Amino acid sequence: MNDFKPGLEGVVAVETEIAEPDREGGQLRYRGVDIEELVGHHPYEHVWGLLVDDDLGSTMPDPEPYEPARLSGNAPADLQAETARLSGEWKLGKLNEISDDQAREDLGRLSALMMEIVARSAAVADGREPASDDVVARGQTAAERFLLRWRGEADPKHVKAIDTYWICTAEHGLNASTFTARVVASTGADCGAALSSAVGALSGPLHGGAPAYVKPMLEEVAALGDADRWVREALDSGKRIMGFGHRVYRAEDPRSRVLKKTARELGAPNVEVAEELEAVALRVLQERHPERVLATNVEYYSAVVLDAAEIPPPLAPAMFACSRVAGWSAHILEQKRTGRLFRPSARYVGPAPRSLQPA
Repeated sequence: MNDFKPGLEGVVAVETEIAEPDREGGQLRYRGVDIEELVGHHPYEHVWGLLVDDDLGSTMPDPEPYEPARLSGNAPADLQAETARLSGEWKLGKLNEISDDQAREDLGRLSALMMEIVARSAAVADGREPASDDVVARGQTAAERFLLRWRGEADPKHVKAIDTYWICTAEHGLNASTFTARVVASTGADCGAALSSAVGALSGPLHGGAPAYVKPMLEEVAALGDADRWVREALDSGKRIMGFGHRVYRAEDPRSRVLKKTARELGAPNVEVAEELEAVALRVLQERHPERVLATNVEYYSAVVLDAAEIPPPLAPAMFACSRVAGWSAHILEQKRTGRLFRPSARYVGPAPRSLQPA
C-alpha cells in the first residue's frame, strides 16, 4: 500500500485531457487554449463547448421551459435540490446504461437549467418574481440571459464581469467538487446526481466560498485607512488574509491576473483598496514566510469583479457553481468513458482485536 497522504494531496487519481493548470508558469489552459485567449473573445457558453466537446463552435444549449418545485432564495441549497429533482422529472438514464451522446445531451440540458435555477433563486432572495421568458429572450449570451432572468435588466458592465468570472473559474482540475462529481459518475449514477453532488461539495467554506469573505475584508481596510496596519494586526492575531496562496500554483494564479485587469476596466468600486491591500499583503507575507510563495489567488479579484456586477457575497458559491458546470460536465463525461469505479483503500488504525466477553 502506498504511503498515506492526508487529503490525498499529490496523489494522481485520474488522467485528464480537460485542463492544464501550469504550476510553475502561472498559466491555465483549457484543452490547450490559454484562458487569456478566451476572455473577451468567446462567451462562456462557447467555453462550455470547448471544455465538454473540445470545440469552441459548440455551445451550451439555452435553458428549456422550467417550473421549480419551490425556491427558498438560498441559491446553493436551491441549486442542489432542484438539480437532483430534475433527474426524476426528466427520467434521466444511468451513465453506465446510456450512450456518450445521450450523457452529453443530459449534461447540456442540466447545465443550462442550473444557471436558470440560480437566477430565479436570486430573484426570490431579492423579494421579486423572476423576469418573464419574453424579457429573457432578449439576451444574446448566457450571462446576459442570467441577469435578465434575475433582475429584468442586464447592465453591459455586469454582463462582462459575470462572463469573465465564469470563464476564469469554469474548470481547474481535480478539486473537491470535481472529484465528487467524478466519484458519483464512476458509480454509474445519472448526470443529475453527479452534478447535484458537486454542488453539495461547495456548501462548505473551504471550496468556492472565499470571495464571500473578501469584500468585508476590503471594507475593513477602507474604514481603517491603513492597509499595512490592518495586515500586520490580522496576522499577529492569527487571522487569515483571504485571497492569498494556492495549493496548485507556485507562480501567480493566472485567473487573478485576468480578473484584476477586468476589475480595472470596469472601474470596480473596491479595486483601488484591493490593489493597495494586495501590495502590502504580498510584501508582509513574503517577509514572514520567505520559504513559501503566497501569491494572489483567484478568489481575491473574483470578489472585486463580482462586486462590480453587484453580486451579494452570499451568492458567491452559487455563482461559482454556475461557472463550474462546464468543468463538471466535461469530467463526468471523461469519467464515464473510463468505465472504472473509484474504490481507494483505507488503512485501519483503530483498536486491536478485543472481546466483549468478560475476561
